[in-house]
Amino acid sequence: MTPRGAAAPPRQARGLKTRHLNFIALGSAIGTGLFYGSAEAIQAAGPAVLLVYLLAGAVVYLMLRALGEMSVRHPISGSFSAYTRHYLGPWSGYITGWMYAFEMLIVCLADLTAIAIYMRFWFPDTPQWVWVAVTLLVVGAANLASVRWFGELEFAFTIVKVTAVIGMILGGAAILAFNLGTNPEQTGIDNLWNDGGFFPNGIGGMISAFILVLFAFGGTEIIGVAGAEAEDPDRAIPKAINTVPLRILLFYVGSILVILMLNPWRTVDGEESPFVQIFSQLGVDWAAALLNVVVISAALSAINSDLFGAGRVLAGMARERLAPKPLARTSKAGVPVFTVGALIGILVIGVVLNAALPDRVFTLVAALATFATVFVWLMILLAHVASRRGMSKEEQRNLGFPVPLWPYGQYFAIAFIVFTFGIMIAEPQYWTALAAGVIFFAAMSIIYAIARRRGARADEPAEGLQGGE
Repeated sequence: MTPRGAAAPPRQARGLKTRHLNFIALGSAIGTGLFYGSAEAIQAAGPAVLLVYLLAGAVVYLMLRALGEMSVRHPISGSFSAYTRHYLGPWSGYITGWMYAFEMLIVCLADLTAIAIYMRFWFPDTPQWVWVAVTLLVVGAANLASVRWFGELEFAFTIVKVTAVIGMILGGAAILAFNLGTNPEQTGIDNLWNDGGFFPNGIGGMISAFILVLFAFGGTEIIGVAGAEAEDPDRAIPKAINTVPLRILLFYVGSILVILMLNPWRTVDGEESPFVQIFSQLGVDWAAALLNVVVISAALSAINSDLFGAGRVLAGMARERLAPKPLARTSKAGVPVFTVGALIGILVIGVVLNAALPDRVFTLVAALATFATVFVWLMILLAHVASRRGMSKEEQRNLGFPVPLWPYGQYFAIAFIVFTFGIMIAEPQYWTALAAGVIFFAAMSIIYAIARRRGARADEPAEGLQGGE
């Protein structure tokens, strides 16, 4: 119940159908991390990258199940920011929400710049800012209009991405089954161990690939944010999350397995997408154009969902006075218009800055996004552990969507994420991103202390979680 004297929580916009949430969950796991980042991960680990995807996928699933358990129990706006605040304390919720918004913004900046570069393939003489403006108009309009329009746009983007991956897998299977292509003698399952064995770069190579693979899975946590605006969260959230293992096996492990069987792993050098290599082997001359359509759709999808997620989390924090108050304003359709508009404005400024460092920014953003992503995942897992400790045995038995393998699966996932931070500390190529993440963390903690002294409602329960557990 809402405390006496407090404003009632704003009306939740239940505009997403189950099919929307399923495709949002599906689309969040298929992006530039798969289409381009997979090549670098293969070079780091060789065929053993398959184990890295399986291991990281298990951690992602356990994290999502933890988030799903809390979301089904309390489907509220703000999602994991509200849960971490309630179960771990006000500072935890504050820093989790801002770290997530930070993650979404930097990924949006990279994808906006990528779209402008991709469009040069067809329109080399058109200024880059034109495509940035068009992209922001399309995605911004969808996010500002209504929750339903956001869901429909994400639905369309995901169909394009899923069709491309399935087409690649079927095309690769045809090459293997019928000895098609220009170099059939180079294909076969023995590519998994012919060149240096299954672990050509040892355990160290696998460890180096963890950061790249986790970046590919970043954004899946939007299921918890979008689930709060589903028409039937009790049914939609479990259905979306339970498809995660199959999606990981098919779209990640399946596609990477096909790539490795078609090409000796050392030939996947990142100079072109592994997906292009497969279509090239089939003799498809328009493979580059086809991939261009797919990666543009992937980038548009990422920006679309990132704006949605960051806008909802920041609006929820603004209602608790942990973000500027105007960010809490919503339209009649329940859309946080001021927040989405502010984020779009920041992206316009950021693209100008991003264009100044076109050669360096993408790799830096990937590592920085991974830092922010795994930090948010860690806070979700810790909040879930804390929520379980506050439940009676009867409450745990009555959970609508309990996590599997409790508590050992959760402890394993937490240990894996802590290990990931250790990788960033140990490997020099990640130090710049690590330093930037730590600086942002420290700066927002200082701002939190100032905001709290000015009267932020930091010690009250998050809206929708009042009344205790």
